[in-house]
Amino acid sequence: MAQDTNRRLKIIAGADSFGCALKDTLVNHLRSLNIDVEDLGTDKYYSVGEEIGRRVSSAATTNTTTETRGLVACGTGVGVSIFANKFPGVYAATCLTAGEAQNSRSINNSNVLAVSGMSTSPDSAIEILNTWLNTPFKSPCPASDSKPWPPEIDSFLENSVREMSTVGISKSISDSKPCAICSLTKNREFAAIDEMPGASMQIVRETPTTAFVRFKAGSVEPAHHHTFGHDVVVVTGKKKVWNLSKGEEYDLAAGDFLFTPAGDVHRVKYWEDTEFYIKWEGLWDILMDEDFSAAHSAIDKETNLVG
Repeated sequence: MAQDTNRRLKIIAGADSFGCALKDTLVNHLRSLNIDVEDLGTDKYYSVGEEIGRRVSSAATTNTTTETRGLVACGTGVGVSIFANKFPGVYAATCLTAGEAQNSRSINNSNVLAVSGMSTSPDSAIEILNTWLNTPFKSPCPASDSKPWPPEIDSFLENSVREMSTVGISKSISDSKPCAICSLTKNREFAAIDEMPGASMQIVRETPTTAFVRFKAGSVEPAHHHTFGHDVVVVTGKKKVWNLSKGEEYDLAAGDFLFTPAGDVHRVKYWEDTEFYIKWEGLWDILMDEDFSAAHSAIDKETNLVG
């Protein structure tokens, strides 16, 4: 059997209703070979594919004494393989013939076999499974004309295992291209806004005024208006804006945009620590239309916190 002889082989199996009969046949065959099988039974094809993909992926990084592979079945064998393949280190292959199974092991080091309950007979499925179990990685296969791979391809296949294992693993933010908007605020000073407790602002451009503004969670902007209209793009956090002039309200989160016309009276509540980019159509100013006590009372009433 094509496996690491120093590691015990375990197969995790599962199927949807279209593949369950074939899966049961293959599980019985595996057990007749004294292979350890964990049968997860029957579920929706995407649930089965996901669960087996997750388990095979986890075992690949945590279990050094057991080689864990997967066996999945659905109507076509395609759906289960799609969802199993969403996890790093999982190489699920849908195989309708023994030749395809041989190719998948030789070329792709497949560790999850997907079979079709509607297109594959039990005898053919057993042949496919046996071939998949007994074919070593990089061995001769139909794709190599049943000959050993040339040295350059053999080398490529050997290196591919290391490179494939990193596909699907999220890179840290530090490895990614930095956010252009966030870079503008890095290492810059934010000045407190006297009129708004819990708020600070970093002006990027004076005319028309463009700035980044931060509010602490729980902060409130009492009803106010500006001489000029302004665009807002939320970078992080959540807030709610009540446009009292229009009788409208907006729930804003990261990535959301809102334009408030000149003179529109609006009130704001910050549910989380929030940062946003704001650009006025002219010079920045703020004209208060209510005090903080009135603002808190109005917001409490709106959000059913009192009364």
